[in-house]
Amino acid sequence: MRAGVLILGGTGEARRLAETLAREPRLRVISSLAGRVRDPKLPRGEVRVGGFGGPDAMARWLREQNIDAVVDATHPFAERITASAVQATASAGIPLLVLRRPGWREEPGDDWHWTRSLPEAAALLPALGRRAFLTTGRQGLPAFAGLDDLWFLIRTVDPPEPPLPSRFRLLLDRGPYKLDGELSLMREHRVDLLVTKDSGGTMTMPKLAAARELGLPVVVVRRPALPDVPTAGTVEQALAWLNGLLP
Repeated sequence: MRAGVLILGGTGEARRLAETLAREPRLRVISSLAGRVRDPKLPRGEVRVGGFGGPDAMARWLREQNIDAVVDATHPFAERITASAVQATASAGIPLLVLRRPGWREEPGDDWHWTRSLPEAAALLPALGRRAFLTTGRQGLPAFAGLDDLWFLIRTVDPPEPPLPSRFRLLLDRGPYKLDGELSLMREHRVDLLVTKDSGGTMTMPKLAAARELGLPVVVVRRPALPDVPTAGTVEQALAWLNGLLP
C-alpha cells in the first residue's frame, strides 16, 4: 500500500513539494486548497478544495484516507488552518510538519514600521502618509474601512467584499511582480506609503525594493507565532523530514 501524504497548500512551496512527491510511485499525494481564491494554481497530483469542517472532521478524514503524514504549507498568516491541523493530527496520531518560508528582512535604506495586527497597522497609517498602497489581501480590508482621510491603491487577486475604505482604486493582479513595474505603479498613483504582511518569498518582494528606492515608509504586519510542532523553512527540508519518516 502506498503511503499517504496530505499537503495543506496554496503556496508556491506547496506546489513545488507536490510536484516532487508526485513523482514517487510509493506515495499517494493529496493537496488540499481552502478554496478562497477563485482561480488557484493547481498543484500536481490529487487535489481537494474546501475546508474540512473543523479539527474533528479533519481527523476523521485523515484516518479514512489512510494519511501517514501531513505537511502544512499554507500561507504564513493562515492561522485558523494551522491550528486545525495541529489539533487534527494530534487527535489522529499522525505526524505534522509546518513548512514556512522565511520572512523578509530589513535592508539598509528601509523605513519599516512593524505591527502585530491589521487594526494596529491601520491605526498607524495617518501618521505616516495619505496615499497608501495596500497589499495585505482582500480578507483584511475591513480593518482600513474607517480611514476616510486616506486614499488607497488596493491590490488583490480576487474582488474584495465590503466594508472597504471610502476612497480607493482596486487593482486585480497576481504575482510574481518586477521592480520596474512596482516603481511605475507607485509613481503613477503618487503612493507615499506601503502596507504589507510579512509573507516572505520572492514573488512580491519587489514592492519592498521599490519602496526602498522611493524612500517610502512600509508598515509590516508580523507573522503569527509558529505552533510547537516540527517546522521547515524550505521544500528541501520538508522532503528530508518525509524521507526520514516514511518507509
